[in-house]
Amino acid sequence: MSADEVAKAFVQHFYQTFDTNVAALSGLYAPNSVLTFEGTQVSGTQNIMAKLSGVGQVKHDIKSMDVQPSQSQNAIIIFVTGSIKIGGDNPLHFCEMFQLVSTGPGAYYVHNNVFRLNYGF
Repeated sequence: MSADEVAKAFVQHFYQTFDTNVAALSGLYAPNSVLTFEGTQVSGTQNIMAKLSGVGQVKHDIKSMDVQPSQSQNAIIIFVTGSIKIGGDNPLHFCEMFQLVSTGPGAYYVHNNVFRLNYGF
């Protein structure tokens, strides 16, 4: 699979799973994974899952996705923009970055994940 194909499949899976069963995202993270969520950094699968689960019920609408190769041949960077409804409230714009690292042919985990809401200025 090309980096674009991996990214497209990952983004579809990640946000569909986040919206319907956030606990099922745990298999995408590893003990050395790091998440920065609105400026708060946590590491490790358990801490990341606690942070993501604490957001509550969400619905994502993806607007764009960009993909780049990373420093290593075994990693890719994915940048996503869209809107998110939290608990049924009005949608907010967000951007999110992932660095996926390969653990074998066709297998990746999220090594880095950065999430930010985009407020009007």
